Amino acid sequence: MRPFRISKAQARRVPALGAAFFVALGLFAPQSFAAPAGQASAATPPATKAAAPRAIPVPKSPEATTGGRPLAAEDDAKAATPKAAATTTPTRAAKQFSAAAAGSTCDLSAFTNASGSALVANVKAASLDCLNTLYPLTGTDAGKVFGEAKMVAVADALRTNAAAYPGDNSASTGQLVQFLRAGYYVQWYHSDVVGQYGPTLQTSIRGALDAFFAAPHSTDVTQANGETLSEAVTLIDSAQENARYTAPVKRLLGDYTTSWPKSMTDAVANTKTVIEDGFDQPAYIAALQADPGFATTMSSFVTRNASLINGGDMVTSIGILIGNLVAHDELKAQGRPIIKDLVTRFPLVGATAPLTMNLVWFTENKDKGNCSVYGLCDLPTRLPPLVLTNERTCNANLRVRAQEMTAQQLADTCTSLINEDALFHKVIQDNGAIPGDVNTNLEVVVFDDYYEYSLYAGAMYGIAVDNGGMYEEGNPTKAGNQARFIAHEASWLRPDFQIWNLNHEYTHYLDGRYNMYGDFDAGMVTPTIWWVEGIAEYISYSYRNVRNADAITEAGKKTYKLSELFDTVYDQTPDANVNSNRVYRWGYLAVRYMLQSHPDDVKAVLAKYRTGDWNGARTLLKSTIGTSYDADFASWLTACAADNCGTLPPVQTAPLCTLPDTRQFDKNCRRDNAAATTGNYSYSFLYLPAGVKSLTITSAGGAGNADLYYNGGSWATNSSYLAKSANQGNGESLTITNPPAGWVYFSLYAQQGFSGATVTTTYTTS
Repeated sequence: MRPFRISKAQARRVPALGAAFFVALGLFAPQSFAAPAGQASAATPPATKAAAPRAIPVPKSPEATTGGRPLAAEDDAKAATPKAAATTTPTRAAKQFSAAAAGSTCDLSAFTNASGSALVANVKAASLDCLNTLYPLTGTDAGKVFGEAKMVAVADALRTNAAAYPGDNSASTGQLVQFLRAGYYVQWYHSDVVGQYGPTLQTSIRGALDAFFAAPHSTDVTQANGETLSEAVTLIDSAQENARYTAPVKRLLGDYTTSWPKSMTDAVANTKTVIEDGFDQPAYIAALQADPGFATTMSSFVTRNASLINGGDMVTSIGILIGNLVAHDELKAQGRPIIKDLVTRFPLVGATAPLTMNLVWFTENKDKGNCSVYGLCDLPTRLPPLVLTNERTCNANLRVRAQEMTAQQLADTCTSLINEDALFHKVIQDNGAIPGDVNTNLEVVVFDDYYEYSLYAGAMYGIAVDNGGMYEEGNPTKAGNQARFIAHEASWLRPDFQIWNLNHEYTHYLDGRYNMYGDFDAGMVTPTIWWVEGIAEYISYSYRNVRNADAITEAGKKTYKLSELFDTVYDQTPDANVNSNRVYRWGYLAVRYMLQSHPDDVKAVLAKYRTGDWNGARTLLKSTIGTSYDADFASWLTACAADNCGTLPPVQTAPLCTLPDTRQFDKNCRRDNAAATTGNYSYSFLYLPAGVKSLTITSAGGAGNADLYYNGGSWATNSSYLAKSANQGNGESLTITNPPAGWVYFSLYAQQGFSGATVTTTYTTS
């Protein structure tokens, strides 16, 4: 993902790679990534909440919302455009009206060739089914049907018609409304052919809507009236007259009860668009400022109808919009007490969570620094135990906290990470953690799906959520620092269970601990992204034994030279699709090629990275290597595109020890999966013949922090030893010259509980 290693103190976090581009690029291998937007705030900000992270336009989770604000469940992102007629059920509007002109045909020429009263007659005679087919019009036909003069004629006809509106569609009022809605919709998208709508139409549409909402029968609580009323409410927004008609909207919200017929309920639901889009209009803000009763009516609508709240209902959708009050200075005084009441009244979890947590989002992002006003300053500590109700400690260094995971899923996740750890060390062949790096403990937080992640992760951890997850490294040199990967289940892959980006992100944790000196900022002094993202992709795909089809496809294109990939940075191009390809797919290819073809060069570069010698590493890549591998890389790409990408050179490891006592070693052998809990030992011994000149004992891999002790002829402990190696992590090595013949003893002491370590012994004789 991107900035994967970030200083928590400086509030830089790594948004995990998502899959916003899986449609455009065919990406659906579950290791892709994304970016920020929003932060929590407080009158006295809690220590766990920091300034907003850097926003980077990289790929997102398939379900990520634009802007990162969680919406009502089942809701879509805010639509600032006129709303089209239903497209999933084209005949919906026709079926709504009991008096529609059933059976009439739809002749486009009736609208393109007619004007004035003739056009009005044709519109009134058409079925609503027919009128719904006008929304997709483009080109010449769009201009001929919806020019301003024709819209004025129909709007004037609606004004006359509405004056005697009977409360049903017997006078074809619905057809006039539907034509006008279609016209505004088409003109919004195709003003180049329809032309601009000006003051003349505005005067006419206001006259039409004034007349309709003034008609006594427009307030009838009947199914017949609701069928027309619901479309007229939407027409308010289509015509962008939201500010002028706050009174009818307020009336609907104030009068609504759960006994209303469906069509009247639809009319209330349609006020959502009018209210939501209205907040973008200065005149609307002025109207609400002049009438504080509108805000209290919205609040009362929510509290009176709380029994309807299930997360995806109209009460939730409309209630969320109350948050917009604090987004405008003129309305903050109205909004603050209302929002405080709602977030106090309704639970933060369960069916009311979409309502309360969206309102929390508004307080954090639109009224920053005032969490005490709402009683929300303690959310970072209050929410986790309410939301993350499942937990498993994998080992002393790894814990998973989850919203909804079974015991088996938790166990499998632990196994996946622990085994990946072993592969990482086998590939990298490191000698332990970077000196001074104390990020020995990782917490993996898993929300049930992207929506739940979007609801809670921002308030809990102060991160942006318009992405696929976030890895927070924090300060790797600070004792007690908590590294954390905040993730969500890839719900779109169900019934298969998968945590989005899990293995890729875990590689970032390991890479930051064992390869990259310091924090994120330190590693970004020179371009290191080819390695940072490339190794994460390589380990993830290799561990999961998944063919990286997208990278192999890219190989055939030969878009980049290897020397160019050493220059890769985030935001390399303004095109996020192109940059995502270069960072992840081409990063994978560059790292795979270098590991397979030039492992010694990789070791040399990593030796520089591990000490923070970024300029030295840059010199190796750009001067020592330079363009010398470009031709070979191009040949390798050709082979890789044909599915012959090669394999890593074999890692030279000692064979497994075969002696029956699992504590006993021999001349040149290893034992895997050594482990001990904090404060305890993994004891070992071996028999040395006379004449041994040099004995080497090493430990590597796994998780935790084991120190190696050697004590000659008696058991080795941290208080009784002849030699020791006490690096951070499990990478330890001792070489004993001229050891005595006979039994010798050594042990791994768990400075912090460890597991998965490999211990190897070798010796030479004269």
